[in-house]
Amino acid sequence: MTALNDQAHQAGYDVIVVGGGPAGSTAAALTAMAGHRVLLLEKESFPRHQIGESLLPATVHGICTLLGVADEIHQAGFMPKRGGTFRWGANPEPWNFLFAYSPVLSGPASTAYQVERMKFDQILLDNARRVGVEVHEQATALASLTSPTDAGERVTGVRWRDKDGTEHESTARFVVDGSGNTGRLSRTLGKRRYSEAFKNIALYGYFEGGKRLPGPDAGNILCCAFDEGWFWYIPLTDELTSVGVVVNRSRAQALQQDPETALKDLIERAPMIREYLADATRVTEGPYGQLRVRKDYSYAMERFWAPGMALVGDAACFIDPVFSTGVHLGTYGALLAARSINAVLAGELTEERAFEEFERRYRREYGVFYEFLLAFYDMRQTEESYFWEARRASETATSDLNAFVELVGGVSSGETVLTDPDALRARFAVSSAELAEAIDSTGPARTRSGERMDKLFGTQVVEGVMQGMNEVQARARLGGTSALEQPLFPGGLVPSPDGLRWTEPATDAAPADAALGTGAER
Repeated sequence: MTALNDQAHQAGYDVIVVGGGPAGSTAAALTAMAGHRVLLLEKESFPRHQIGESLLPATVHGICTLLGVADEIHQAGFMPKRGGTFRWGANPEPWNFLFAYSPVLSGPASTAYQVERMKFDQILLDNARRVGVEVHEQATALASLTSPTDAGERVTGVRWRDKDGTEHESTARFVVDGSGNTGRLSRTLGKRRYSEAFKNIALYGYFEGGKRLPGPDAGNILCCAFDEGWFWYIPLTDELTSVGVVVNRSRAQALQQDPETALKDLIERAPMIREYLADATRVTEGPYGQLRVRKDYSYAMERFWAPGMALVGDAACFIDPVFSTGVHLGTYGALLAARSINAVLAGELTEERAFEEFERRYRREYGVFYEFLLAFYDMRQTEESYFWEARRASETATSDLNAFVELVGGVSSGETVLTDPDALRARFAVSSAELAEAIDSTGPARTRSGERMDKLFGTQVVEGVMQGMNEVQARARLGGTSALEQPLFPGGLVPSPDGLRWTEPATDAAPADAALGTGAER
């Protein structure tokens, strides 16, 4: 194991964060709150448009509580979200996915929000400034700075250009790349691994006057499958709705050449969305006036960290958005990175020890969502469906599972059970069968708001998805409770009582996943 070199100790900053979105602003704030000098570089000028408006409870009641912005988020007037409503699978009737079923997500903690990202991201970036982060907007990161060490190269800073065109070289003991999927710095850590199962394309815009789900479900995200893909329908306010369609990548040329006609045609093919937009008008002016096309490819980097550098958010990984995971994975990864950085800078852990925990937990979270999505897509077995046929043609059960093994359970994780593709295939088959049975059992009579979907939440794949979110949220609500002081992996670390660092577990602590499985080990 190596310690930080002398040059790193003479750095101008303790931490440089590239990217001011939720992942970057979270990492910057949580390291600044530990007393470190932090520089944040954001290439755009806030507020700015960003896709991904639907949040999960762990972000609202977990990360935002740790950041100290929970009250501000609650008072911002965002649309409350109790869960999701799905027109999906063999059941022709919509059914609800309610956060309230989880014991940890009870009471006020059982809701999240649909947010206008321009406003939400501004709150998080302003909070980073408030806790002492030096923020530069319209600042473009050009390259990472590196220095040789006895153990190899180390990232020691960033070369960047400010809004006036002046270039700077700033050094730091750690660099965090939260610059999204188009940033340059992540290339320092290797290549992206793309999932063959989730290579889609999304087209989206905004409408006013769209229909709402009935009663307390009016704020739910609606995900509506049809023969060529699926729609998201996100109520941002009483009047404004984000509407997007995800289809196979073979439709890319048509969507890019004439997005207006393509969106109208796809809406006509999805009866429920057509009904909800019957009296709506598409927004054509302002920040919401443009139809946008985005590649919806799922991927993860070969490595999430290297000496002196960590990747968070879309710079590290991205997963198909049907379960609204983008902001959650970004802010969760930022929390893990901040804990590692804070522990190392405090002299409590070596870099290797701290960032091994970061990598394993982050890949595990990505892995359980990946497993959930494979099962979720697989439960629709209609031969006439172009979209699902294309997915099956990608040979998910062979080549993609082998890639998944390397991606989620490769050398960095050290979990040999993940190197068995046959075991993974068998588990995915069980997961998709359990989901299909649970959802089919709901029936039209069980779609009423507040229905406890015991079978759905009792499936292993849903339990795995909820576990990581519940742990973050419970820690934020309960503080340093000893009930949470158990390692997630054998020989792993646990969060400190304030949630801002890693620490060694008590000698009698047992791995949290010893009985439950890690989600990637079931």
